[in-house]
Amino acid sequence: MGVPVFILAGLLVHSVFLISIFDIYFSSPLVHGMTPQQTPLPPPAKRLVLFVADGLRADSLYALNSNEMPQAPYLRGILENNGSWGISHTRVPTESRPGHVALIAGFYEDVSAVAKGWKENPVEFDSVFNESKYTWSWGSPDILPMFAKGATGDHVYTFCYSAESEDFGAQDAAKLDMWVFDQVKSFLNSSRSNQTLFSALNEEKVVLFLHLLGIDTNGHAHRPNSREYKENIKKVDEGVKEIASMIDSFYGNDEKTAFILTSDHGMTDWGSHGAGHPSETLTPLIVWGAGVNYPQKVTSQFFEDNFLKEWKLENLKRLDVNQADIAPLMASLIGVPFPLNSVGTLPLEYLNNSAHFKAESMFTNAVQVLEQFKVKMDQKKKTTLSFLFTPFKPLSDSEQISFLKNIRLFIQQQKYDEAVSLSKTLINLALEGLSYYHTYDRLFLGLSISASFVGWTTYVIVRIIKTHTTLTRAVQTSSKESTILFCCFAFVGVAIAFFLWIQTCPWTYYIYCLLPVPVWYAVVKELPVIEDLATNLLSLPGSQSIGFLLVCTLGVEILVFSFFYRSTLSIGLVVFAGWPLITQLWAQAKRTTLVWILLCVLLAVFPLMPVVGREPNIPLVVAAGLVTLLISCFSLASLCRSGNKCRNNNDLQLHFYQMLSIALSTYVVSSTHESLKNKQGLPLLNQIISWMTLVSSSLLPLLSPTFLFQRLFSILLSLMSTYLLLSTGYEALFPLVLSGLMFVWINMEQEALQHYGLSLKPKLAGFNFACATDITQFRQLHLDDIRRSFFFVFFLVTAFFGTGNIASVNSFDPASVYCFLTVFSPFMMGGLLVLKVVIPFVLVSCAFEAIQVTTQLSSKSLFLIVLVISDIMALHFFFLVKDYGSWLDIGTSISHYVLVMSLTMFMMLMNGVAQLLTTQSLKLPRRTKHHSM
Repeated sequence: MGVPVFILAGLLVHSVFLISIFDIYFSSPLVHGMTPQQTPLPPPAKRLVLFVADGLRADSLYALNSNEMPQAPYLRGILENNGSWGISHTRVPTESRPGHVALIAGFYEDVSAVAKGWKENPVEFDSVFNESKYTWSWGSPDILPMFAKGATGDHVYTFCYSAESEDFGAQDAAKLDMWVFDQVKSFLNSSRSNQTLFSALNEEKVVLFLHLLGIDTNGHAHRPNSREYKENIKKVDEGVKEIASMIDSFYGNDEKTAFILTSDHGMTDWGSHGAGHPSETLTPLIVWGAGVNYPQKVTSQFFEDNFLKEWKLENLKRLDVNQADIAPLMASLIGVPFPLNSVGTLPLEYLNNSAHFKAESMFTNAVQVLEQFKVKMDQKKKTTLSFLFTPFKPLSDSEQISFLKNIRLFIQQQKYDEAVSLSKTLINLALEGLSYYHTYDRLFLGLSISASFVGWTTYVIVRIIKTHTTLTRAVQTSSKESTILFCCFAFVGVAIAFFLWIQTCPWTYYIYCLLPVPVWYAVVKELPVIEDLATNLLSLPGSQSIGFLLVCTLGVEILVFSFFYRSTLSIGLVVFAGWPLITQLWAQAKRTTLVWILLCVLLAVFPLMPVVGREPNIPLVVAAGLVTLLISCFSLASLCRSGNKCRNNNDLQLHFYQMLSIALSTYVVSSTHESLKNKQGLPLLNQIISWMTLVSSSLLPLLSPTFLFQRLFSILLSLMSTYLLLSTGYEALFPLVLSGLMFVWINMEQEALQHYGLSLKPKLAGFNFACATDITQFRQLHLDDIRRSFFFVFFLVTAFFGTGNIASVNSFDPASVYCFLTVFSPFMMGGLLVLKVVIPFVLVSCAFEAIQVTTQLSSKSLFLIVLVISDIMALHFFFLVKDYGSWLDIGTSISHYVLVMSLTMFMMLMNGVAQLLTTQSLKLPRRTKHHSM
């Protein structure tokens, strides 16, 4: 297999590995073809008003302020005197789109759907809005169109402000909520002179939806404990009071309006959301009006948290729900069919109605969930051979009939409590059955991917040993044996394909199940090499082989552990600090060893510090900029002392420009955050400088000389200017320390080569990236090269997790991008945050490129070792992926696997970027001097 073919095959195989997780663990749970289910009795309310305060935490609303007064007096009065209250428990990812889908449609989106955008519907789903007679909605352009587009017919109306209004740097984001309240007031007033609209508003099954984004925007910009966030809550409280009063008056106080106030997600203390921290998953729920229970006094109630005492609400019954339960509650209150894909359970304690109504509603809920189960079961039956199909026994056809018959009998006999209890049992069993059929093929697909993983890793190891070592000798196989082997594997592939075809499996199943065939064929073809290798290994002392395997295993496990515990990186770096002492390298390079130990210990401090963004510290960013300028001055002095005058003039100009860029970045960060603090917005000049710096940072290194340390230092200065603009605290110092360690690593590897007698290279200072290395100078792999590759992977992981756990969405701080933009733009902001993560990655990759060239190794051989290490890590995380337990665990397990798989593919890209940045040069046109005669 040639190199281009191998790289292409590697990319394809790893793409399949990456995508497979979503098919195996997180495919869409939605099914279609169910019959709508509606409670047969008349509903208590004609209309529903839904307030969603985006980003509102439960404790921010319910807790009393420092004066023992409520944050929201009107809503506090409602839950104490007029309605029911509790906590709505959301799920990961705690983002606006999945939160609203759970609230209004009653189901939790799968992970892959969330990635497809905010506005579009990646999958068709039913919602309370779709089932209503009319829905009018006001709010964000990122949320409202999603439900209007998903609705059948033309009965969901949206009124949105412009996307530019969602500005984190605005004077007061509460204006977004004021806009919504003013629009609703204007809408109701104008309807009095519009007979068509007035008639529509007086119909039954009407929904008014107010999406209030101000609290979320202020939380991102100023943090949830800020004065702005708390003031916004007060304004929302006043707005809700005015709207509720106006609606009651508009309908002549007919007491046929139900009101719900809740939130799509909460927010961490550092102003972000997306993960599973309680501050993100606990949201308020207050329900009042037609058909809703009044406050229920209790003497005691038990919850694992201590919130009731903190909030002074221990004597009022707290009714907690899952976020998806709110959709059936809304449907029951206004008498619309339950959303077809809803997996929520109707929270009966919120209803103030007859026992008969509650029993009928619960029965309707059970039938609606059972309908989904039956469709899912039928789908699985059709795609599985009858003798292989294993049904979900607790809900066989006879059991279903028995459940439905008994519930209906209990209702007829007016045994409503028994009917409700049996309905809840049926809902729980139907949800279990849905999960059973949804994960029916998981073991089968998981084994196929695991077989491919093991086969691919084995093949790469065999390829390394065969091509880049002298451990085996070339062995020729006969063409007859090769033909028989090919025919055997071809037969297995055809048999698997036929088996999948007769079961009408999805096309992706063919990829996952057939992939192991060519992979293992490639391995078995190299059987003579494997036998030769085994003979060589058996000739070695047993203790030496076992010791080597133990060290390798321990190294990989440390890397895996670092994904869960950042402090593991600190332990690893301290061990790295002792590497020259253990191998006696210090004897030949005492000063270099001392600097290596110092920088390893300094870098080890970063993983022990809090995750970036939680406590902004702009003075530290400024300090990092000044330190960079100081180091640049030393470098400049060194450049001035060098001999080549012609080269020096151009180099000095570039160096001065890069120093100016660092100084400007430092100023822009300081002035931008000061301007935002004073609520003066993002200065236009600062924004222009930031974008110009970002663009120039990728080009400036190409203008510098290709001498090793000069080019690497130029790359550092260019990337550092951009990194400063994206920093909010101590992380600004991270690339400096990391780069320092990379420079010393290059020197240490040179010392290691000489220590093992593998090379006697000249001084590194004169080494030029542009000088093409003769391919005949490449040496074979040495055992120490495995250590080099491990160092590289470890430094990459340190670059990822050194300043925070990027596997957690909530570790991203929107304040990082405020020098570039403050208007909400999820994909632009996401792109800039990814760039911030990539910069340390590029620094490590460039250093590794330098090490490959200076140690006379082809990049391919070291890269293959790195590939093996990362694939073994990926296999670990594949088995650690889970879709049960806490939603924080689920989100983390997905993130870890995706990160490692992306890392493997990303390294191929980074290898190319590093080669481009280190070897290529841009030549600016020179002005020709004309001499007069």
